Amino acid sequence: MDYLPIFLRIAGQQVLVVGGGEVAHRKVTMLLRAGATIRLVAKEVDPGLKKLLSGKGDENKDQKGRHEILRRAFETSDMFGVNLVIAATNDEDVNRLVFNEARSRHLPVNVVDNPELCDFIFPSIVDRSPIVVAVSSSGKSPMLARLLRARLETFIPSGYGKLADLFGEYRVIVQTKIKDIGLRLRFWEKILSSPVTEQALAGKHEIARQLLDKSLENVDALTTQGEVYLVGAGPGDPDLLTFRALRLMQQADVVLYDRLVSQEILHLCRQDAEKIHVGKERRMHTMPQEEISRLLVNLAQDGKRVLRLKGGDPFIFGRGGEEIEELAEARIPFQVVPGITAANGCACYAGIPLTHRDYSQSVRFVTGHLKNDTCELDWESLVSGEQTLVFYMGLIGLPIICQELVRHGLTERTPIALVQQGTTPNQKVYTGTLATMPDIIKDSEVKAPTLVIVGEVVSLHDKLNWK
Repeated sequence: MDYLPIFLRIAGQQVLVVGGGEVAHRKVTMLLRAGATIRLVAKEVDPGLKKLLSGKGDENKDQKGRHEILRRAFETSDMFGVNLVIAATNDEDVNRLVFNEARSRHLPVNVVDNPELCDFIFPSIVDRSPIVVAVSSSGKSPMLARLLRARLETFIPSGYGKLADLFGEYRVIVQTKIKDIGLRLRFWEKILSSPVTEQALAGKHEIARQLLDKSLENVDALTTQGEVYLVGAGPGDPDLLTFRALRLMQQADVVLYDRLVSQEILHLCRQDAEKIHVGKERRMHTMPQEEISRLLVNLAQDGKRVLRLKGGDPFIFGRGGEEIEELAEARIPFQVVPGITAANGCACYAGIPLTHRDYSQSVRFVTGHLKNDTCELDWESLVSGEQTLVFYMGLIGLPIICQELVRHGLTERTPIALVQQGTTPNQKVYTGTLATMPDIIKDSEVKAPTLVIVGEVVSLHDKLNWK
Protein backbone atom coordinates (compact mmCIF):
# COMPACT_ATOMS: atom_id res chain seq x y z
CA MET A 1 0.00 0.00 0.00
CA ASP A 2 1.75 3.16 -1.22
CA TYR A 3 -0.67 5.58 0.49
CA LEU A 4 -2.67 5.33 3.69
CA PRO A 5 -6.33 5.91 2.77
CA ILE A 6 -7.78 8.52 5.13
CA PHE A 7 -10.61 11.06 4.96
CA LEU A 8 -9.52 14.56 5.98
CA ARG A 9 -11.89 17.17 7.43
CA ILE A 10 -11.04 20.52 5.80
CA ALA A 11 -14.32 22.39 6.28
CA GLY A 12 -13.37 25.95 7.26
CA GLN A 13 -9.65 25.17 6.80
CA GLN A 14 -7.51 27.33 4.52
CA VAL A 15 -5.97 25.60 1.49
CA LEU A 16 -3.29 27.16 -0.72
CA VAL A 17 -3.67 26.44 -4.43
CA VAL A 18 -0.84 27.62 -6.69
CA GLY A 19 -1.98 27.76 -10.31
CA GLY A 20 -5.03 29.17 -12.06
CA GLY A 21 -5.69 26.89 -15.04
CA GLU A 22 -8.11 24.06 -15.79
CA VAL A 23 -6.35 21.58 -13.48
CA ALA A 24 -6.47 24.05 -10.58
CA HIS A 25 -10.16 24.64 -11.36
CA ARG A 26 -10.91 20.90 -10.96
CA LYS A 27 -9.06 20.67 -7.65
CA VAL A 28 -10.69 23.82 -6.26
CA THR A 29 -14.14 22.51 -7.18
CA MET A 30 -13.52 19.35 -5.13
CA LEU A 31 -12.06 21.32 -2.22
CA LEU A 32 -15.11 23.58 -2.12
CA ARG A 33 -17.41 20.56 -1.95
CA ALA A 34 -15.58 19.65 1.26
CA GLY A 35 -16.03 23.18 2.67
CA ALA A 36 -12.44 24.47 2.30
CA THR A 37 -11.46 28.15 2.19
CA ILE A 38 -9.17 28.82 -0.80
CA ARG A 39 -6.13 31.05 -1.19
CA LEU A 40 -5.38 31.01 -4.93
CA VAL A 41 -2.05 32.30 -6.24
CA ALA A 42 -1.57 32.63 -10.02
CA LYS A 43 -0.55 35.25 -12.58
CA GLU A 44 -3.43 34.18 -14.83
CA VAL A 45 -6.73 32.79 -13.56
CA ASP A 46 -9.22 30.74 -15.58
CA PRO A 47 -12.44 32.83 -15.98
CA GLY A 48 -14.62 30.03 -14.66
CA LEU A 49 -12.36 29.56 -11.62
CA LYS A 50 -12.38 33.30 -10.94
CA LYS A 51 -16.18 33.35 -11.16
CA LEU A 52 -16.40 30.37 -8.80
CA LEU A 53 -14.20 31.91 -6.09
CA SER A 54 -15.59 35.44 -6.46
CA GLY A 55 -19.13 34.30 -5.74
CA LYS A 56 -20.50 35.58 -9.04
CA GLY A 57 -23.64 33.92 -10.32
CA ASP A 58 -26.48 32.39 -8.32
CA GLU A 59 -24.82 28.98 -8.24
CA ASN A 60 -21.68 30.47 -6.60
CA LYS A 61 -23.15 33.18 -4.36
CA ASP A 62 -22.48 31.22 -1.16
CA GLN A 63 -18.73 31.51 -1.90
CA LYS A 64 -18.71 35.32 -2.00
CA GLY A 65 -16.09 36.89 0.28
CA ARG A 66 -14.74 33.55 1.53
CA HIS A 67 -11.66 33.19 -0.65
CA GLU A 68 -8.52 35.05 -1.76
CA ILE A 69 -7.29 35.42 -5.33
CA LEU A 70 -3.71 36.74 -5.57
CA ARG A 71 -2.82 37.63 -9.17
CA ARG A 72 0.97 37.27 -8.98
CA ALA A 73 3.81 34.77 -8.73
CA PHE A 74 4.04 32.41 -5.77
CA GLU A 75 5.80 33.75 -2.65
CA THR A 76 6.86 31.73 0.38
CA SER A 77 4.75 33.99 2.61
CA ASP A 78 1.67 32.50 0.90
CA MET A 79 2.16 29.44 3.10
CA PHE A 80 1.32 31.39 6.25
CA GLY A 81 -1.85 30.20 7.97
CA VAL A 82 -2.75 27.41 5.53
CA ASN A 83 -3.37 23.76 6.40
CA LEU A 84 -2.97 22.11 3.00
CA VAL A 85 -1.03 22.96 -0.17
CA ILE A 86 -1.67 22.11 -3.84
CA ALA A 87 0.63 23.01 -6.73
CA ALA A 88 -1.16 22.93 -10.10
CA THR A 89 1.03 24.98 -12.46
CA ASN A 90 2.68 23.89 -15.72
CA ASP A 91 6.08 25.10 -14.45
CA GLU A 92 8.11 22.26 -12.90
CA ASP A 93 10.43 24.66 -11.08
CA VAL A 94 7.52 26.47 -9.42
CA ASN A 95 5.87 23.17 -8.48
CA ARG A 96 9.08 21.88 -6.90
CA LEU A 97 9.58 25.17 -5.03
CA VAL A 98 6.03 24.91 -3.63
CA PHE A 99 6.70 21.29 -2.64
CA ASN A 100 9.97 22.09 -0.86
CA GLU A 101 8.49 25.07 1.00
CA ALA A 102 5.49 23.05 2.14
CA ARG A 103 7.67 20.16 3.25
CA SER A 104 9.93 22.49 5.27
CA ARG A 105 6.82 23.69 7.13
CA HIS A 106 5.43 20.15 7.60
CA LEU A 107 2.37 20.99 5.50
CA PRO A 108 0.73 18.19 3.47
CA VAL A 109 1.33 18.95 -0.20
CA ASN A 110 0.09 17.64 -3.53
CA VAL A 111 1.82 18.44 -6.82
CA VAL A 112 -0.69 17.53 -9.50
CA ASP A 113 0.37 14.71 -11.86
CA ASN A 114 3.66 14.19 -10.03
CA PRO A 115 3.26 11.38 -7.46
CA GLU A 116 6.88 11.71 -6.34
CA LEU A 117 6.07 15.20 -5.04
CA CYS A 118 2.89 14.26 -3.21
CA ASP A 119 2.24 13.63 0.47
CA PHE A 120 -1.36 12.88 -0.50
CA ILE A 121 -3.25 12.29 -3.72
CA PHE A 122 -6.78 12.97 -4.93
CA PRO A 123 -8.66 9.72 -5.54
CA SER A 124 -11.55 9.20 -7.90
CA ILE A 125 -14.65 9.37 -5.73
CA VAL A 126 -18.21 8.11 -5.67
CA ASP A 127 -20.09 10.75 -3.65
CA ARG A 128 -23.21 9.61 -1.86
CA SER A 129 -22.59 11.93 1.08
CA PRO A 130 -22.19 11.10 3.87
CA ILE A 131 -21.13 7.86 2.15
CA VAL A 132 -18.02 8.53 0.07
CA VAL A 133 -16.12 5.79 -1.77
CA ALA A 134 -12.59 6.62 -2.92
CA VAL A 135 -10.59 4.72 -5.56
CA SER A 136 -6.87 5.31 -6.04
CA SER A 137 -4.15 3.82 -8.22
CA SER A 138 -1.43 5.60 -6.17
CA GLY A 139 -1.03 7.97 -9.11
CA LYS A 140 0.08 5.20 -11.49
CA SER A 141 -3.06 4.90 -13.59
CA PRO A 142 -5.70 7.63 -13.02
CA MET A 143 -7.73 6.35 -15.98
CA LEU A 144 -8.03 2.89 -14.39
CA ALA A 145 -9.17 4.49 -11.13
CA ARG A 146 -11.81 6.46 -13.07
CA LEU A 147 -12.99 3.28 -14.79
CA LEU A 148 -13.41 1.53 -11.44
CA ARG A 149 -15.21 4.56 -10.04
CA ALA A 150 -17.60 4.55 -13.01
CA ARG A 151 -18.41 0.89 -12.35
CA LEU A 152 -18.98 1.56 -8.67
CA GLU A 153 -21.35 4.41 -9.56
CA THR A 154 -23.70 1.86 -11.11
CA PHE A 155 -23.65 -0.39 -8.01
CA ILE A 156 -24.27 2.24 -5.32
CA PRO A 157 -27.77 3.80 -5.44
CA SER A 158 -28.09 7.51 -4.64
CA GLY A 159 -30.35 6.56 -1.72
CA TYR A 160 -27.40 5.24 0.29
CA GLY A 161 -26.61 8.76 1.47
CA LYS A 162 -30.08 9.19 3.01
CA LEU A 163 -29.82 5.68 4.46
CA ALA A 164 -26.56 6.65 6.20
CA ASP A 165 -28.22 9.81 7.55
CA LEU A 166 -31.07 7.71 8.95
CA PHE A 167 -28.72 5.30 10.67
CA GLY A 168 -26.73 8.26 11.99
CA GLU A 169 -29.88 9.55 13.71
CA TYR A 170 -30.29 6.24 15.50
CA ARG A 171 -26.65 5.51 16.29
CA VAL A 172 -26.65 6.88 19.86
CA ILE A 173 -30.15 5.48 20.51
CA VAL A 174 -28.96 1.98 19.52
CA GLN A 175 -25.76 2.33 21.58
CA THR A 176 -27.85 3.25 24.63
CA LYS A 177 -30.36 0.46 24.07
CA ILE A 178 -27.86 -2.31 23.20
CA LYS A 179 -24.78 -2.21 25.42
CA ASP A 180 -23.11 -5.38 24.13
CA ILE A 181 -20.93 -4.58 21.08
CA GLY A 182 -21.46 -8.00 19.50
CA LEU A 183 -25.24 -7.76 19.81
CA ARG A 184 -25.16 -4.21 18.47
CA LEU A 185 -23.23 -5.34 15.42
CA ARG A 186 -25.77 -8.11 14.78
CA PHE A 187 -28.63 -5.67 15.19
CA TRP A 188 -27.27 -3.41 12.44
CA GLU A 189 -26.51 -6.38 10.19
CA LYS A 190 -30.11 -7.54 10.65
CA ILE A 191 -31.43 -4.06 9.84
CA LEU A 192 -29.30 -3.83 6.69
CA SER A 193 -30.99 -6.93 5.30
CA SER A 194 -34.48 -5.95 6.46
CA PRO A 195 -37.41 -3.91 5.05
CA VAL A 196 -36.00 -0.88 6.93
CA THR A 197 -33.24 -0.58 4.35
CA GLU A 198 -35.54 -1.28 1.42
CA GLN A 199 -38.00 1.44 2.50
CA ALA A 200 -35.23 3.96 3.09
CA LEU A 201 -33.67 3.31 -0.34
CA ALA A 202 -37.14 3.73 -1.87
CA GLY A 203 -37.37 7.19 -0.28
CA LYS A 204 -40.02 6.16 2.29
CA HIS A 205 -38.11 7.44 5.31
CA GLU A 206 -41.03 7.73 7.74
CA ILE A 207 -41.98 4.09 7.16
CA ALA A 208 -38.31 3.15 7.60
CA ARG A 209 -38.22 5.00 10.95
CA GLN A 210 -41.36 3.23 12.14
CA LEU A 211 -39.88 -0.17 11.26
CA LEU A 212 -36.58 0.73 12.94
CA ASP A 213 -38.40 1.82 16.11
CA LYS A 214 -40.30 -1.45 16.11
CA SER A 215 -37.05 -3.43 15.75
CA LEU A 216 -35.61 -1.61 18.76
CA GLU A 217 -38.63 -2.67 20.82
CA ASN A 218 -37.75 -6.32 20.10
CA VAL A 219 -34.03 -6.15 20.91
CA ASP A 220 -34.45 -8.87 23.55
CA ALA A 221 -35.07 -11.31 20.68
CA LEU A 222 -31.40 -10.99 19.70
CA THR A 223 -29.27 -13.86 20.96
CA THR A 224 -25.59 -14.51 21.28
CA GLN A 225 -25.88 -17.89 19.55
CA GLY A 226 -22.61 -18.59 17.76
CA GLU A 227 -22.28 -20.06 14.30
CA VAL A 228 -19.54 -21.57 12.14
CA TYR A 229 -18.99 -20.88 8.44
CA LEU A 230 -16.97 -23.59 6.69
CA VAL A 231 -15.78 -21.77 3.57
CA GLY A 232 -13.71 -22.92 0.62
CA ALA A 233 -11.19 -20.22 -0.34
CA GLY A 234 -10.42 -21.77 -3.72
CA PRO A 235 -7.00 -22.61 -5.14
CA GLY A 236 -5.37 -19.19 -4.66
CA ASP A 237 -6.75 -16.52 -6.99
CA PRO A 238 -9.01 -14.21 -4.88
CA ASP A 239 -11.22 -13.62 -7.96
CA LEU A 240 -12.36 -17.26 -7.72
CA LEU A 241 -14.13 -16.76 -4.37
CA THR A 242 -17.91 -17.02 -4.41
CA PHE A 243 -20.14 -14.06 -3.50
CA ARG A 244 -21.47 -16.01 -0.53
CA ALA A 245 -17.95 -16.70 0.70
CA LEU A 246 -17.12 -12.98 0.58
CA ARG A 247 -20.29 -12.06 2.49
CA LEU A 248 -19.54 -14.51 5.32
CA MET A 249 -15.87 -13.50 5.38
CA GLN A 250 -17.00 -9.94 6.04
CA GLN A 251 -19.22 -10.77 9.03
CA ALA A 252 -17.16 -13.35 10.97
CA ASP A 253 -15.78 -12.41 14.41
CA VAL A 254 -12.96 -15.00 14.31
CA VAL A 255 -11.12 -16.53 11.34
CA LEU A 256 -9.33 -19.91 11.50
CA TYR A 257 -7.31 -20.27 8.30
CA ASP A 258 -5.00 -22.82 6.66
CA ARG A 259 -1.52 -22.24 5.24
CA LEU A 260 -2.93 -22.48 1.70
CA VAL A 261 -5.02 -19.33 2.24
CA SER A 262 -3.13 -16.37 0.77
CA GLN A 263 -2.70 -12.96 2.37
CA GLU A 264 -4.69 -11.45 -0.52
CA ILE A 265 -7.68 -13.58 0.48
CA LEU A 266 -7.21 -12.92 4.21
CA HIS A 267 -7.31 -9.18 3.50
CA LEU A 268 -10.88 -9.67 2.26
CA CYS A 269 -11.99 -10.84 5.70
CA ARG A 270 -13.41 -8.38 8.22
CA GLN A 271 -10.42 -6.27 9.24
CA ASP A 272 -11.14 -6.32 12.98
CA ALA A 273 -11.76 -10.07 13.12
CA GLU A 274 -9.39 -12.19 15.22
CA LYS A 275 -7.28 -14.33 12.88
CA ILE A 276 -5.82 -17.69 13.99
CA HIS A 277 -3.45 -19.69 11.80
CA VAL A 278 -4.17 -23.42 12.08
CA GLY A 279 -2.29 -24.58 8.98
CA LYS A 280 -0.74 -28.00 8.61
CA GLU A 281 2.34 -29.07 6.68
CA ARG A 282 3.99 -32.43 6.31
CA ARG A 283 5.29 -33.46 9.75
CA MET A 284 4.55 -29.97 11.12
CA HIS A 285 1.04 -29.21 12.37
CA THR A 286 0.44 -25.76 13.83
CA MET A 287 -2.60 -27.24 15.58
CA PRO A 288 -3.77 -30.89 15.58
CA GLN A 289 -7.07 -31.57 13.81
CA GLU A 290 -8.82 -32.58 17.03
CA GLU A 291 -7.84 -29.28 18.63
CA ILE A 292 -9.08 -27.31 15.61
CA SER A 293 -12.49 -28.99 15.81
CA ARG A 294 -12.67 -28.39 19.55
CA LEU A 295 -11.72 -24.73 19.09
CA LEU A 296 -14.51 -24.24 16.55
CA VAL A 297 -17.03 -25.60 19.05
CA ASN A 298 -15.68 -23.53 21.97
CA LEU A 299 -15.65 -20.26 20.01
CA ALA A 300 -19.20 -20.80 18.74
CA GLN A 301 -20.39 -21.64 22.26
CA ASP A 302 -18.93 -18.28 23.34
CA GLY A 303 -21.32 -16.62 20.89
CA LYS A 304 -18.74 -15.97 18.14
CA ARG A 305 -19.38 -16.18 14.43
CA VAL A 306 -16.47 -18.31 13.32
CA LEU A 307 -15.07 -18.52 9.80
CA ARG A 308 -13.20 -21.74 9.03
CA LEU A 309 -11.35 -20.76 5.86
CA LYS A 310 -9.81 -23.59 3.86
CA GLY A 311 -7.82 -23.64 0.64
CA GLY A 312 -9.70 -25.24 -2.25
CA ASP A 313 -12.96 -26.94 -1.29
CA PRO A 314 -13.59 -27.96 2.35
CA PHE A 315 -15.05 -31.34 1.36
CA ILE A 316 -12.26 -32.46 -0.99
CA PHE A 317 -9.24 -33.52 1.07
CA GLY A 318 -10.02 -30.61 3.41
CA ARG A 319 -11.25 -32.63 6.42
CA GLY A 320 -14.33 -30.42 6.49
CA GLY A 321 -16.56 -33.42 7.14
CA GLU A 322 -14.70 -34.20 10.36
CA GLU A 323 -15.11 -30.65 11.59
CA ILE A 324 -18.83 -30.36 10.98
CA GLU A 325 -19.36 -33.76 12.62
CA GLU A 326 -18.07 -32.19 15.84
CA LEU A 327 -20.27 -29.13 15.29
CA ALA A 328 -23.38 -31.22 14.66
CA GLU A 329 -22.68 -33.28 17.79
CA ALA A 330 -22.40 -30.07 19.85
CA ARG A 331 -25.54 -28.68 18.15
CA ILE A 332 -23.67 -25.67 16.79
CA PRO A 333 -25.34 -24.06 13.73
CA PHE A 334 -23.08 -24.12 10.69
CA GLN A 335 -23.00 -23.33 6.99
CA VAL A 336 -20.79 -24.87 4.31
CA VAL A 337 -19.72 -22.82 1.29
CA PRO A 338 -18.03 -24.84 -1.48
CA GLY A 339 -14.93 -23.50 -3.13
CA ILE A 340 -13.26 -24.22 -6.45
CA THR A 341 -11.12 -27.23 -5.68
CA ALA A 342 -7.45 -27.25 -6.67
CA ALA A 343 -8.06 -29.86 -9.38
CA ASN A 344 -10.52 -27.64 -11.23
CA GLY A 345 -8.70 -24.37 -10.70
CA CYS A 346 -5.15 -25.55 -11.44
CA ALA A 347 -6.17 -27.66 -14.44
CA CYS A 348 -8.14 -24.77 -15.99
CA TYR A 349 -5.34 -22.25 -15.43
CA ALA A 350 -2.85 -24.74 -16.89
CA GLY A 351 -4.96 -25.35 -19.99
CA ILE A 352 -5.47 -29.04 -19.16
CA PRO A 353 -9.10 -30.23 -19.46
CA LEU A 354 -9.75 -32.93 -16.88
CA THR A 355 -12.14 -34.68 -19.25
CA HIS A 356 -12.11 -34.73 -23.06
CA ARG A 357 -14.18 -36.76 -25.47
CA ASP A 358 -11.08 -38.03 -27.31
CA TYR A 359 -8.87 -38.70 -24.29
CA SER A 360 -10.68 -39.11 -20.98
CA GLN A 361 -14.21 -40.09 -19.99
CA SER A 362 -13.73 -39.79 -16.22
CA VAL A 363 -11.55 -38.12 -13.60
CA ARG A 364 -10.42 -39.33 -10.18
CA PHE A 365 -9.18 -37.24 -7.26
CA VAL A 366 -6.57 -39.14 -5.25
CA THR A 367 -4.48 -38.28 -2.20
CA GLY A 368 -0.77 -38.65 -2.87
CA HIS A 369 0.12 -38.18 0.78
CA LEU A 370 2.82 -40.59 1.97
CA LYS A 371 2.27 -42.71 5.04
CA ASN A 372 5.32 -44.60 6.29
CA ASP A 373 7.08 -43.47 3.07
CA THR A 374 4.63 -45.29 0.84
CA CYS A 375 1.33 -44.65 -0.97
CA GLU A 376 -1.22 -47.30 -0.07
CA LEU A 377 -3.59 -46.92 -3.03
CA ASP A 378 -5.69 -49.20 -5.22
CA TRP A 379 -3.24 -49.02 -8.11
CA GLU A 380 -5.10 -51.62 -10.21
CA SER A 381 -8.17 -49.38 -10.48
CA LEU A 382 -6.07 -46.28 -11.10
CA VAL A 383 -4.48 -47.63 -14.28
CA SER A 384 -7.71 -48.41 -16.15
CA GLY A 385 -7.85 -46.64 -19.50
CA GLU A 386 -9.32 -43.31 -20.61
CA GLN A 387 -9.39 -41.56 -17.24
CA THR A 388 -7.54 -38.61 -15.71
CA LEU A 389 -5.87 -38.94 -12.34
CA VAL A 390 -5.35 -35.92 -10.09
CA PHE A 391 -3.08 -36.36 -7.08
CA TYR A 392 -3.35 -33.93 -4.19
CA MET A 393 -0.32 -33.59 -1.87
CA GLY A 394 1.74 -35.62 -4.31
CA LEU A 395 5.03 -33.70 -4.52
CA ILE A 396 7.03 -35.74 -1.99
CA GLY A 397 5.63 -39.06 -3.20
CA LEU A 398 5.89 -38.26 -6.93
CA PRO A 399 8.67 -40.78 -7.71
CA ILE A 400 6.67 -43.54 -5.98
CA ILE A 401 3.46 -42.52 -7.79
CA CYS A 402 5.17 -42.67 -11.19
CA GLN A 403 6.86 -45.97 -10.37
CA GLU A 404 3.67 -47.67 -9.13
CA LEU A 405 1.53 -46.48 -12.06
CA VAL A 406 4.07 -47.93 -14.52
CA ARG A 407 4.46 -51.14 -12.49
CA HIS A 408 0.70 -51.70 -12.58
CA GLY A 409 0.16 -51.15 -16.26
CA LEU A 410 0.47 -47.55 -17.52
CA THR A 411 3.16 -46.98 -20.15
CA GLU A 412 6.24 -44.95 -19.31
CA ARG A 413 5.18 -42.49 -22.06
CA THR A 414 1.95 -41.52 -20.22
CA PRO A 415 1.87 -37.69 -19.99
CA ILE A 416 2.05 -36.11 -16.54
CA ALA A 417 1.99 -32.51 -15.32
CA LEU A 418 2.88 -30.93 -12.02
CA VAL A 419 1.25 -27.53 -11.38
CA GLN A 420 3.01 -25.33 -8.85
CA GLN A 421 0.97 -22.69 -6.96
CA GLY A 422 -1.80 -22.89 -9.53
CA THR A 423 -4.04 -19.87 -10.31
CA THR A 424 -1.59 -17.48 -8.59
CA PRO A 425 1.01 -15.17 -10.18
CA ASN A 426 3.64 -17.79 -9.18
CA GLN A 427 2.00 -20.58 -11.20
CA LYS A 428 4.41 -22.81 -13.05
CA VAL A 429 3.61 -25.98 -14.99
CA TYR A 430 6.11 -28.84 -15.40
CA THR A 431 5.24 -31.48 -18.00
CA GLY A 432 6.84 -34.79 -18.91
CA THR A 433 6.10 -38.49 -18.80
CA LEU A 434 5.91 -41.04 -16.01
CA ALA A 435 9.47 -41.99 -16.94
CA THR A 436 10.93 -38.45 -17.01
CA MET A 437 8.99 -36.47 -14.42
CA PRO A 438 10.91 -37.61 -11.30
CA ASP A 439 14.19 -36.34 -12.81
CA ILE A 440 12.53 -33.10 -14.02
CA ILE A 441 11.32 -32.33 -10.50
CA LYS A 442 14.58 -33.42 -8.89
CA ASP A 443 16.48 -30.81 -10.93
CA SER A 444 13.94 -28.02 -10.31
CA GLU A 445 13.12 -25.84 -7.32
CA VAL A 446 9.45 -26.72 -6.96
CA LYS A 447 7.48 -24.81 -4.33
CA ALA A 448 4.32 -26.13 -2.67
CA PRO A 449 1.41 -26.26 -2.99
CA THR A 450 1.42 -28.49 -6.04
CA LEU A 451 -1.01 -30.68 -7.94
CA VAL A 452 -0.17 -33.67 -10.14
CA ILE A 453 -2.26 -34.54 -13.22
CA VAL A 454 -1.77 -37.85 -15.06
CA GLY A 455 -3.38 -38.80 -18.36
CA GLU A 456 -3.52 -38.13 -22.08
CA VAL A 457 -5.28 -34.78 -21.48
CA VAL A 458 -1.92 -33.38 -20.32
CA SER A 459 -0.76 -33.49 -23.96
CA LEU A 460 -3.18 -30.61 -24.65
CA HIS A 461 -1.32 -28.25 -22.32
CA ASP A 462 0.95 -26.70 -24.96
CA LYS A 463 -1.99 -26.07 -27.28
CA LEU A 464 -4.50 -24.79 -24.72
CA ASN A 465 -2.24 -23.00 -22.25
CA TRP A 466 -3.57 -19.46 -21.80
CA LYS A 467 -1.81 -18.21 -18.67
